[in-house]
This record gives sequence, structure tokens and C-alpha cells, in this order.
Amino acid sequence: MIDVVLPCLNEAAALPLVLTRLPEGFRAIVADNGSTDDSARVAADLGATVVSVPQRGFGAAAHAGLEAATAEVVCFLDADGSFDPAQLVRVAEPVDRGDVDLMLGRRRPTTRGAWPPHAQAANALLSWRLRRTLGIDIHDLGPMRAVRRRPLLNLYLRDRRFGYPLEMIIMAARAGWDIREVDVDYAPRAAGTKSKVTGTVKGTLRAVRDMSKVLAR
Repeated sequence: MIDVVLPCLNEAAALPLVLTRLPEGFRAIVADNGSTDDSARVAADLGATVVSVPQRGFGAAAHAGLEAATAEVVCFLDADGSFDPAQLVRVAEPVDRGDVDLMLGRRRPTTRGAWPPHAQAANALLSWRLRRTLGIDIHDLGPMRAVRRRPLLNLYLRDRRFGYPLEMIIMAARAGWDIREVDVDYAPRAAGTKSKVTGTVKGTLRAVRDMSKVLAR
């Protein structure tokens, strides 16, 4: 069994699509970060383990889901329907086999507008800085990713906001982990959901600010 952590904030409209497309052998942990819609109920009704995370922040939700997981291999996946959960297999299998320590899903937009230009530009800049400073060959911060649970916990990640995914990569690289990426489809968010990051320039700038603090540390 592989656990899939889904940080969640008001994703009730997307959760049915996401949770019903999880491959066999993958178990959902929805880390609800204070949703005001029916996200928690929808997730529970569909068989997911629901973890209530009162501390606001993407990293807080992601880390709480990680702590609640029990599987040896854990995946992270956005709960907004922009990724195809069926493709978790290509991200998780190399980690499960022991071939890779941290596998990132490199986003490949399936339609125009799926990944707004301002978000792509910010991601490209941050990825370039990682290649330049850490010598790792990645081109996307990869919201869909797979890793072994205990080694990740032992990295003692501190960020609890949008810098969490970046800090994970930095700390893994400094620990000498084998970090790779594999292509995954990236589609528009499910209808009825609202982006917290890539959908607006303000959200992207907020994420870049949090990530810049991580880089500064």
C-alpha cells in the first residue's frame, strides 16, 4: 500500500474525480486545512482518511498528512483535479523499487491555459536556481511527488507555508538523495474549484515569497 497525501482547502467539487481515480494500492489521506465547504465529508464518504489541520498553510497540511501516513512510500498530490491520479504509478514505482529517493512529476500542460504564464515563469526561475546552486537536474518543483516516509521525516522540514515543497527538494539534495523527475499531465483545475496559487498573480507571488525565504535560509 502507498499513501497519498492530498492537502485540501475547499476542494469538494474536485475530490470525487480525484479520489475515484486513485490506482489500486494507493490510499488517500486528505489533510483538510480548514475547508468551509463539504470537503471533509465528501472525502470521508469516498473512503479517504481525513486529517483536520487547524494550522493554516500548505506545508502545515502536507506535513500533517505525512505524519498521519503509515505506508513506507508516500505520495503528495494536489486535490484540485489538475493531475491525473492514475499517473501516480509512474511517480511512485521507482521510489518503491528503491531506484530513486525523491521522484517529482514534471508538469506537461494538456491544454492551453492549464498552467498560466506567470506561474510557469516563477517555477522556471526557481528550478533554474536549484540547478545552479545544488546541481540537481530538475525543471519543475513537481506538486505530484513520491518519497519514502521515514527518511523524509528525518529531514525535519520547518516550513509550513508554500515553501514546503521547495524545502523538501533542498534538504533532500543536501542529504545526497537521488532526485529525478518524470513527465505527468497537467490539466485545468476541476470546475467549481478556486486556485490558491497558480490561478492568480497574487497567489503566485505569495508562493514565491515563501519559497524565497526558504532559499535564503
